[in-house]
Amino acid sequence: MSPSRDGVAKLATGISGFDEVALGGLPAGRTTLVSGTTGSGKTVFAGDFLAQGIRQFGQPGVFVTFEEGPDDIRANLASFGFDVARWEDEGMWAFVDASHQPDEDEEIVAGTYEFNALAGRVRHAARTVGAKRVALDSLGVVFARFQEPAVVRLELARVIGALRDLHITAVLTVERINEYGGVGRFGMEEFVADNVVILRNVIENEKRRRTVEVLKFRGAPHRSGEFSFTIVPGAGISVLPSALITMGEPSSQERVSLGNAELDTMCGGGPYRDAVTFVSGPTGVGKTLVASTFLAAGVAAGERCLLQSFEETRDQVLRNAASWGIDLAEMERTGLLRIVSQYPEVASLEDHYVTLREVIEDFQPQRIAVDNLSALERVATRRGLRDFIIGLTAFLRQNQIVSVFTAATSNLLGPESVTEANASTLTDVIVLLRYVEVAGTVRRAICVLKARASDQDRQIHEFTIDDRGLHIGEPFAGLSGILTGSVTQWPTNAPIAPGGAGE
Repeated sequence: MSPSRDGVAKLATGISGFDEVALGGLPAGRTTLVSGTTGSGKTVFAGDFLAQGIRQFGQPGVFVTFEEGPDDIRANLASFGFDVARWEDEGMWAFVDASHQPDEDEEIVAGTYEFNALAGRVRHAARTVGAKRVALDSLGVVFARFQEPAVVRLELARVIGALRDLHITAVLTVERINEYGGVGRFGMEEFVADNVVILRNVIENEKRRRTVEVLKFRGAPHRSGEFSFTIVPGAGISVLPSALITMGEPSSQERVSLGNAELDTMCGGGPYRDAVTFVSGPTGVGKTLVASTFLAAGVAAGERCLLQSFEETRDQVLRNAASWGIDLAEMERTGLLRIVSQYPEVASLEDHYVTLREVIEDFQPQRIAVDNLSALERVATRRGLRDFIIGLTAFLRQNQIVSVFTAATSNLLGPESVTEANASTLTDVIVLLRYVEVAGTVRRAICVLKARASDQDRQIHEFTIDDRGLHIGEPFAGLSGILTGSVTQWPTNAPIAPGGAGE
């Protein structure tokens, strides 16, 4: 346990990412109400809370079940890698089975449910294993059988008071009807509990997004707002650190090459080691080639490189690169390159984030290319994609991993692309690739729109692609409107805007 800045001790839950949201964990020695609709993850949260206490801190726990029997709970939690049966044998986990029995009456009149007896059973189990944590799932099942809401409030206060007397940190799950609105089914749960955490499973544009929100910690600080999370098979809950970015990391002064000397020059000498480069352009214009060239330069420098493709299979990636004279297959054989290819539809956006982060932590690359962010729009909400980009780019910066992200867009400043709205302000370097119609022929244009802390080339250059890669030529002369798609002639003697330091 660690004291917060306001003096309220916190107990770290150990749940991935949640303690960052809670600024250290749950208030110690108190009960936290965890509310959510069906399928939002309440039972998983309760089980994860106990499991991580055992795994990470050696703290025994008690699971009080009001709905499913212990056998069902064991089986469900086993799918997340939680060996409850072994922990029971080791005296680290105990069940208190308060689930409904078939011969019990469906309705309870005031005063007939023996919460005092239940408190005694919990107290005995806690003392038997030396519990530091208790999870109760879900009291809403019992409360739904009371006839009067006033009785529910009284009995909830009694349960919380009994847990407080045990000096144990507890999680108590309750049902809610809607994703937004009252915290619990009876409309008064939040007023009785000192601490409230809400889990949501919201559907937006036919796409699901799970979020967690700390509604209140009485007398203790916490982060505000909703944070995306996913439930990972074999691991449990993982909260995406979208807004949990610290700004104390030192900035790198080392320049790296994108693999093309002319493009490096246009960027003011190449991006910095901790930079995020965003390459935008319509389909087929050369975005993947820029990413492949960037990785090839890293391998040539002896750096480990990772390519995450959300658009093409591994064989397509290898074939396309070979057509440009880039042998990614040979680079893989050296052990310096790893290619991960997965269509967006095979998992949720949050699952993609967790998987990609695990690959990065395992392979420890010094460079990464993600191709293509726009494909993720098929499975992402606007906020979910924002969380993904912020969380991933923050993680890469903190670990000094230079990165290139590609996105298929037609107009960087247009409102039609979710990717552009979420990525452009988060990057250090923005490279635009465009098709240009000139005198009845289609040509390609490239420009560096932004190169933070660099004296970039602000002119729009023509480039070509052949079996040796990408070649950047001279600036377009006498043309304007290239980036907007409305090309017009302008006097050849008009002055060219000089270069200048980027943001």
